[in-house]
Amino acid sequence: MTSKPTPSNSVPNVDLDAVKAKQQATWASGNFAVIGTSLQLTGELLCEAVDLEAGWEVLDVAAGNGNAALAAARRNAVVTASDYVPSLLVDAAARAAVEGTRLTTQTADAENLPFADAGFDAVLSVFGVMFAPRQQQVAGELLRVCRPGGRIGLANWTPESFVGQMFTTIARHVPPPPIVSAFNWGSESHVTELLGIGVEMISMEKLDFVFRYRSAEHFVDIFRRFYGPTHRAFGALDASGQAALEHDLTALARDWNTSSGAALAVPSEYLQVVARRR
Repeated sequence: MTSKPTPSNSVPNVDLDAVKAKQQATWASGNFAVIGTSLQLTGELLCEAVDLEAGWEVLDVAAGNGNAALAAARRNAVVTASDYVPSLLVDAAARAAVEGTRLTTQTADAENLPFADAGFDAVLSVFGVMFAPRQQQVAGELLRVCRPGGRIGLANWTPESFVGQMFTTIARHVPPPPIVSAFNWGSESHVTELLGIGVEMISMEKLDFVFRYRSAEHFVDIFRRFYGPTHRAFGALDASGQAALEHDLTALARDWNTSSGAALAVPSEYLQVVARRR
């Protein structure tokens, strides 16, 4: 059952700047490009849902290694990829260079974007802004930098998704900071509340992304080594704690596996959001 989204950003007296600093270090750990590249399809689908046009000025917020940015660049938009982890933007630029597409990178905090008001025709984020602690502030920034009539496109894991349950599993071993859940961005009512009167149209659709690995053990190994939140969680535990977390994540992956063969195929639901700026 989905819990009702929490209206505030945290419990009282939580230092959100400290939380964000830890988050930044988390996403800089491991090697997110290994995971992020596998999610490229979601950026392509989002650009199609937004009906992105060639020549548009497009901003990818919390871009990671550039899935939405690259998808927009392939459609001949003028693209800026922004993230608060500079090394991820290096990866995005390298990917663009290899395939001969163009994009600009800019280190930026999703809660305080260094861009002019109404400067972009489309503002996108794929599994990115949902992790910022000050959710209403982020929503305000997405609206501020998007021109009237422009598009805002988001892809956010839902609370019920496999990724949502993976984070729940990790939280049983390494408690997260007491802030509003990132997965509330996967709730239609919460997204509607966040964007509010700033948009004149909003449509939402639940889709599945399928994680495909050789086995449940292979999945856990890759995420343990390369996906920041999982990598840091294992690093925070002693040997017995690591073994327990590995056991629970492996069991979770097996439970969600839909493959009829020896390999792993795990669908994870996400909410695709397309809104038009008022």
